[in-house]
Amino acid sequence: MSIEGTCISSRDDEYGPVQVYQNQTSRILSFDGYVEQSCMRLNEPNGLVHRYTQAMMSGLFFLPRFRVATIMGLGAGSMAKCLLSSFDDIDIHAVEYRQEVINTAKDFFHLPDNERLHLHLDDAVIYMKGNSIKSDIIFSDLYNTHGMEPRQIQLSYLRNCKKSLTQQGVLVLNLWHQDFRSGAEIEDLLSHEFENRLLSFPVEGGNTIVLAFKNNIPSIKRKVLLEKGNQLEAKMNIPVARYAKLLWSTQQYKFGID
Repeated sequence: MSIEGTCISSRDDEYGPVQVYQNQTSRILSFDGYVEQSCMRLNEPNGLVHRYTQAMMSGLFFLPRFRVATIMGLGAGSMAKCLLSSFDDIDIHAVEYRQEVINTAKDFFHLPDNERLHLHLDDAVIYMKGNSIKSDIIFSDLYNTHGMEPRQIQLSYLRNCKKSLTQQGVLVLNLWHQDFRSGAEIEDLLSHEFENRLLSFPVEGGNTIVLAFKNNIPSIKRKVLLEKGNQLEAKMNIPVARYAKLLWSTQQYKFGID
């Protein structure tokens, strides 16, 4: 089923088309005219529309403070814009391998020129291999015209992400299980590399969000976790408190609290 709306821009690079669709309420980035890569509400350009992007913010529940965030896969810049507008004291590094995607994010999705936003035109795997920047949180959302980028779940990439985290840092992965590797294989790989320091949950649309901790999952009580969910929801104006409740109801045994 094709995307609902009018195509207002179509640009091509060596990897294929970069398309922008618009309807009465939204502007949408797509690479094929069928799958939404990013979506922006016209009346709320800094919000997060897709459930999986909202759910990825749950990694912030477990950080007492954070100063540096890295986003692997810029898309239309939804996560970068939301973080910039919600926190005035953080630096964001966003890695995108297609210049045309960066151009489109700036031209059609209000990606700002901001001294706190550092854009890196690079292949995510190559960038992370040579990266020297330590991040409190890394959001990895690597997708191409065919779906999830297979290298997002390669051991070398995961290991380099882990090395790039601060001591209390967390890697947040958006996974879409496909034929090239089963969900069980992915879980085994992550469990081995992160020594089972994982939290995960499904979201609407077939995605699974995984929080992979460099060191121990922080001990946290139910009241504190739910308060953090409510505080973050108010600060970012996105419905994330539901994920605090979900994490507690399904995985409280991992929080080190009786």
